[in-house]
Formats: sequence, C-alpha cells, structure tokens
Amino acid sequence: MIELRAPVERAVLVAAPSAGESDTVVDEHLEELRLLADTAGAEVVATLVQRLSAPHPRLYIGSGKADELRAVAERQGASLIVFDEDLSPAQGFALEKRLGIRVMDRTELILDIFALRARSAESRLQVELAQLQYLRTRLKRMWTHLSRTQGGIGTRGPGETQLETDRRIIDRRISRLRRQLKQISAGRATRRKARQGEVRIALVGYTNAGKSSILRALAGGDVFVENRLFATLDSATRAVELEGGYRVLLTDTVGFIRKLPHHLVASFRATLEEISEADLLVHVIDVSSPSWEHQAEAVDRVLSDLGASGRPVLLAFNKVDQLTHGEEDALRSRSAELHGDHVLTSVVEPGGLDSLTDELRRRCAANRPTVRLSVPTTDGRTLAEAYREAEVLSRAETNSRVVLTARVPVEVLGRWRRIRGVTVEGADEP
Repeated sequence: MIELRAPVERAVLVAAPSAGESDTVVDEHLEELRLLADTAGAEVVATLVQRLSAPHPRLYIGSGKADELRAVAERQGASLIVFDEDLSPAQGFALEKRLGIRVMDRTELILDIFALRARSAESRLQVELAQLQYLRTRLKRMWTHLSRTQGGIGTRGPGETQLETDRRIIDRRISRLRRQLKQISAGRATRRKARQGEVRIALVGYTNAGKSSILRALAGGDVFVENRLFATLDSATRAVELEGGYRVLLTDTVGFIRKLPHHLVASFRATLEEISEADLLVHVIDVSSPSWEHQAEAVDRVLSDLGASGRPVLLAFNKVDQLTHGEEDALRSRSAELHGDHVLTSVVEPGGLDSLTDELRRRCAANRPTVRLSVPTTDGRTLAEAYREAEVLSRAETNSRVVLTARVPVEVLGRWRRIRGVTVEGADEP
C-alpha cells in the first residue's frame, strides 16, 4: 500500500529588527515565529537575522543579505521564506523574484493558521474577511478565478482593467461577510440578554497560556485543548458551579499574540464582544515563559484596542507547576509588588485551581446581598431552592418557620418576595 502525505514545507525564518532592539527580544520574536511556523505545519531549517536602521524599500533587507538568504535556502532545500516583519506587496514580489522561492510575512502566516484552525461557521467567515482585507492590496491577475462566482457580462465599466474588476468583486464579498457577521453578532447579543443576571467571566490571555485547559478543568466537557498556538479560535462558554451555590458563566476567548494584525482583531471583534460584556476578565499568564511580562503587555494592548481596558481584571499566573520553588517564591513576592489582584494557578497539580475558584467565589459573594429569609417549614420547595441557589450562612427554626441568613442572587430575591408566606428582609454581612 502506498501512503500519500502532503510534503512538509521547509522554512527559513528571517528577522530584520531595528538596531535598538536587544538580542533577547529578537530571540523571543524568532522563537514565536518558529512556533507559528510549526503550528502551520512547516519545518524550520534555518534562521537569518539582519539589523536595519531602516527597511530597504525594494527588498526590506539589504541586497547582500538577500543573496545570503538565497544561498541558505538552496543549501537547506527550503521551499518557503517567512519574514517576521510585514512586507509590502512590492517587497514580497521583488523578494520572490530574486530568491526564486515563495515568500510570506508574519501576518500571512497567522492568517494561514487561522484558516487551518477555523472550525465554526462564524470563525470561517471571520478568517475569510481578514484574508480578503489583507490580500486586497496585493491583487494580481491570479484573482481572475473569483469571476466564476461573481462578475462577468455587464459588470465592467468602459476601459476597466481586470485588476479593478477583481478588486470590486472582493469589495462586494467583504460587504457580504460583514453583513453575515453582523447578523451572528445580533444573535449573540440576544443570547447574552437572556443570560442577564448571571455572573459572566471571560478568560483572556496570550495564545497557549492555558485558558482552554482552565475552562476544561473547571467545567469539564468537550473543551478542545492542544499545546499549539491558536488551538482554538471560537469563544466557548460553559457554566461553572462553585461552592456556596454560586454559578458563573466562564468564556474562553481566542488567544492574543504580539504583532497581531489590527485588521485580524477587527475581524474577530464579534467573537471578542464577550470580553467587553464580561463582569470580570481573568487574564491568564503563562509564567513558565521567559517572556511572560512582554506577553502580558501585548494582551493589555489588544484589550485597550477593544475598548475593554477599564474592565475589572484578575491576573491568573498559570503553569506554576513548571517553576522551581525559588522561582515560585520570587514570583509571589514580585506579583505582590507589581500587580493588583492575582492568583497562582496550575491545572496539573492537585488543588492548583483552588485559589482561582476561591477568588471567583469571593467576588460572587461581594455581588450578592445578604438577607434573612423566613420560610414556612411546610414549604420544602423554597427551602430546597434556597440551599441550591444561595449560600446559606446560618439557620434557625422558630415555631413553624425556618429562618435562613443567606447570600442570595438578586434575580432570585424578586421571585421569593412573590411567594405567599415567604418573607425577605435585609441583613448585615455576618
């Protein structure tokens, strides 16, 4: 039997940082680019770095470095060149002509990964929109295949070139995608309205920080987890039951990354609406990464772009199981000095998420009024609901009534006040 497999791309990575960037930052960016290439299915065979005071207008890198790059690619049998910087259409074309090898930049690589990872209908629409926005300025005659679905007789004006026709076809497709995504967003808003009264928490963070693992550990079920960048592109919401009768809706969102293309963020704005609507953002940070502080800053920048920088944030320093005792002690002391509310978490160690659930429970309690609930002893249904829906702090029985002191969700209070024989009175925090 002959087994057919798609050939693995052999890629050379190219970084062209400014003269002022440190070697550490350059290495971190190259390592991230390597992980992106691996996620896309390429094998990295070589890397090349050239510091520039300013990009070359035609090749981005110098002509001598371009010749060196071609020699390295030929020697390694490479079939792909990936630049860590964004290339203009003219630069990409000139590089491919000079090197004789396919060239792509960081943005195109990320878009390719998103196309590979998109699973739901919404994420596929979002990826297509981002790709068309990126490629619109890079049109060549290869786009004539789009006329099979649109265009044709009657679509061209006098003297209109094929390039203009193709651009118009793409613009119409972009408009249609935006309308479809707007409809999906409206449906999501309706579902969010139905969940009003629930405590909504969004997990945000750098890609591969462990958000999906935390969601699966707390909620169970079929949450997809993989040790790859951008393993999930769709937001997933699960109900999580906490001690004391607390229930929260926990949402896992798409991971962020440094140099994340702005139009890609814009395309995924519908999915990321969960962030701006959340009562609390849990910023998950992979502290096992040497560059976790830079990653956290990148996430903060994206949150600011989304207009969510003012939301309450809880920092979750994740993967502490991968630290030594000394590193963990240093993190605890530093986090107390440099950051606000924070917890240390691990999905591997037993009880590694207790600090997170305790903090979520504390925040839920702070948003629940404490009341005295007086219920007839014969009303077993309301008593059972009180233990199920509220956090009972104390219980006393007098004559034919049961008096509970409990922290109660606001939406439940109104329902109990309408029950005959049940009285609800305010109470101070015990």
